[in-house]
Amino acid sequence: MKKYILTAALSLFSLISLSAQSKKDAQITKLYKNYIAIKSALASDDADTTSKAATEFIKTASTIDYKLVSEGNLNILRKDASAISEARTVASQRETFFNLSDNMIALTKEFKLSEKPVYVQYCPMANGSWLSDEKQIMNPYYGKSMLSCGSIKSEIK
Repeated sequence: MKKYILTAALSLFSLISLSAQSKKDAQITKLYKNYIAIKSALASDDADTTSKAATEFIKTASTIDYKLVSEGNLNILRKDASAISEARTVASQRETFFNLSDNMIALTKEFKLSEKPVYVQYCPMANGSWLSDEKQIMNPYYGKSMLSCGSIKSEIK
């Protein structure tokens, strides 16, 4: 009987742990999706949509537990997203997107952000990298003027 109770307790603990882990993964995945929305809006040369996507990124980053991602890292991500959200021109938003991308690339290497592969893409003209959920290049640094400029630098699975 004791063995059964112990087994049941361990099973329950495992389910709780998996549920908590799933919730944490969901928070990080949502942050990644918010980042992709920023990238896509920049690739479309749309300052208003970029600003709105950055605001959503900030909201999501504010819900992530400091035990999962350090407070310092979250503050850096929020700071970059705030600068993008407050900027009124695509050019200004793109300047800060370099930092946001570098920090998100580092986060992606630490956490599994997606069930699908995540691509680190690079534009030699801008000398900048970004994350993408697809192989097709949609350059956020030059938008429509050089939309396909770049290459896949690496793939994170």
